[in-house]
Amino acid sequence: MASQGEPSSSADPKGKKDYSTAILERKKSPNRLVVDEATNDDNSVVALHPDTMERLQLFRGDTVLLKGKKRKDTICIVLADETCEEPKIRMNKVVRKNLRVRLGDVVSVHQCQDVKYGKRVHILPIDDTVEGITGNLFDAFLKPYFLEAYRPVRKGDLFLVRGGMRSVEFKVIETDPTEYCIVAPDTEIFCDGEPIKREDEERLDEVGYDDVGGVRKQMAQIRELVELPLRHPQLFKSIGVKPPKGILLYGPPGSGKTLIARAVANETGAFFFLINGPEIMSKLAGESESNLRKAFEEAEKNAPSIIFIDEIDSIAPKREKTNGEVERRIVSQLLTLMDGLKARSHVIVMGATNRPNSIDPALRRFGRFDREIDIGVPDEVGRLEVLRIHTKNMKLAEDVDLELIAKDTHGYVGADLAALCTEAALQCIREKMDIIDLEDETIDAEILNSMAVTNDHFKTALGTSNPSALRETVVEVPNVSWEDIGGLENVKRELQETVQYPVEHPEKFEKFGMSPSKGVLFYGPPGCGKTLLAKAIANECQANFISVKGPELLTMWFGESEANVREIFRPGPPVCAMPDIIDPALLRPGRLDQLIYIPLPDEQSRLQIFKACLRKSPVAKDVDLNALAKYTQGFSGADITEICQRACKYAIRENIEKDIERERRSKENPEAMEEDEVDDIAEIKAAHFEESMKYARRSVSDADIRKYQAFAQTLQQSRGFGSEFRFERTEAGAGAAADPFASAAAVADDDDLYS
Repeated sequence: MASQGEPSSSADPKGKKDYSTAILERKKSPNRLVVDEATNDDNSVVALHPDTMERLQLFRGDTVLLKGKKRKDTICIVLADETCEEPKIRMNKVVRKNLRVRLGDVVSVHQCQDVKYGKRVHILPIDDTVEGITGNLFDAFLKPYFLEAYRPVRKGDLFLVRGGMRSVEFKVIETDPTEYCIVAPDTEIFCDGEPIKREDEERLDEVGYDDVGGVRKQMAQIRELVELPLRHPQLFKSIGVKPPKGILLYGPPGSGKTLIARAVANETGAFFFLINGPEIMSKLAGESESNLRKAFEEAEKNAPSIIFIDEIDSIAPKREKTNGEVERRIVSQLLTLMDGLKARSHVIVMGATNRPNSIDPALRRFGRFDREIDIGVPDEVGRLEVLRIHTKNMKLAEDVDLELIAKDTHGYVGADLAALCTEAALQCIREKMDIIDLEDETIDAEILNSMAVTNDHFKTALGTSNPSALRETVVEVPNVSWEDIGGLENVKRELQETVQYPVEHPEKFEKFGMSPSKGVLFYGPPGCGKTLLAKAIANECQANFISVKGPELLTMWFGESEANVREIFRPGPPVCAMPDIIDPALLRPGRLDQLIYIPLPDEQSRLQIFKACLRKSPVAKDVDLNALAKYTQGFSGADITEICQRACKYAIRENIEKDIERERRSKENPEAMEEDEVDDIAEIKAAHFEESMKYARRSVSDADIRKYQAFAQTLQQSRGFGSEFRFERTEAGAGAAADPFASAAAVADDDDLYS
């Protein structure tokens, strides 16, 4: 253990130290630690690295006294966490609020061995967290909370109890015998009295860094650019450079741009001035610019401060493309104000937009918006972080798998995931509406405690929600499966290897050093199942399916067709029926490198198609599907589907006519109804297929078939050596490939002038 005078050895391998570590070394106090975000939501515990606990002579389960800012302190149970960095201490948002500290602040940790078991504690709820709740709050919230563990409490502290689809906040009013105590099973807990009103400065609903998920990398950049200049401006002054003036956040709507700005303002304690772009616009001359000037003046008076301009593209568009004089003047005024900010006025401008390319270029340079940060669509790990944030106050059933939900929500931004969680909770509430009295003003706490959001609720919510990034495009996960496609077994296997394997087994491709194919081209006669195959493989991979018809992309306006292609393009299997007119540049490896020929089905495949089309239909035993497959030589899958549909139509017609006849006879002779019901069996009979075959027709002519077969043969010959390539075998069993250009090289040697 380091002595009081020894410096802390927390340097990284590269010899660099972060700022908070330098603070600790300078103060030479081993019990001072940097506040870090907790990995759980327990109000009663903090986590330290085992080496830090050993240095402070602490053991797992010890009670420690934590001292923060504004002479605030509290007590917690300490736990060991090897993932926590040595100079840091992990605590959740509630503990940080009680200590009046934020992430990155320094707190001191002290042993607290004289904490006694409480004889009596008085606890009251905060008024705005119990609105609409009736029943016994002690049984529904406090009793389960304190039965979980021996929890330390301090007079005046706030703590949060989650349960019953609600989070209720309580305040410790009195503790006996001392202001610090541990609530044991024999401690008397009193919850009598009116709920106390919350003071504005004690509100726990302020957004912090732990309320923002999926943007870990971007948050590190923003904290470096914003928090460092606001909290420690002397760093820039001593090194002789100007701190950043502005940051532009761009990304799709709902990705968390405004949330990030509020979190930075709350965590830094800076004055936050929000400017919504359209709000400063005025029809009076000069008033819009005046509103903008007032905002900057107010921010400078309350420095350190953050000016956040939401939807900045609405007030600062490109001046050469706008027709309004007001917009041009506002852009010029904004440029002047940002240039007029004093280098050390402790004011930072943050802008947010989902259209960065429409902003005037003069704003996007160093000295104005110094850095542009992309707040994009989160990946699977980011979506899991967001889901955990939005469900931390929800009562989830044990079968809820957030990792699986994160995997199934490709393209969802933070707002979409918040809507998903809300819809799942609403689905849970809908199931309890039969025991909830809408006329009653309050709901019993026991009813609320019995509610929990299950995995089925999330599945229902997933079916009714769409990712906002893909909302303007027709997107679906098809319900077509391999069972709907008869035959084509080789094609199915090749599709699985090309499309499905890279999605389900990416580690195999990485192991063998192979990149998955970028495109697949289906070609073949019409009606052979090309689109159906694309839908089936999309369903097997649970991937979005975007269907685009070629003519839909073409317009008469210059450049708009190309823009349509850029807008809808996603990696997927293109489907094509006349492949010989495609530009050869598209067919090279790396683009549409997998060319799959979908031929007309053979007899066995036709039998499978008949079975697939009729698998949900009642077919009579006298229907010989083998005979139908034999007599439909040259028919495509669409032609066979038409035969089955026509036979079904005849069966439905006959069944309806029998119902009409039975109804007529029942009116004339009611006793004859029982005998008719015995003989009436709704089936598709052989006679129906015989009638359907009279109108059966082939949609693909023999000439078309020969054309596709010739193209497939030519394409295969032009793309490989066929079976001609073999490694040359030697006596040792090894060899090299025969050089196909050996004869040409020999001729060249004869003509070599320098031989």
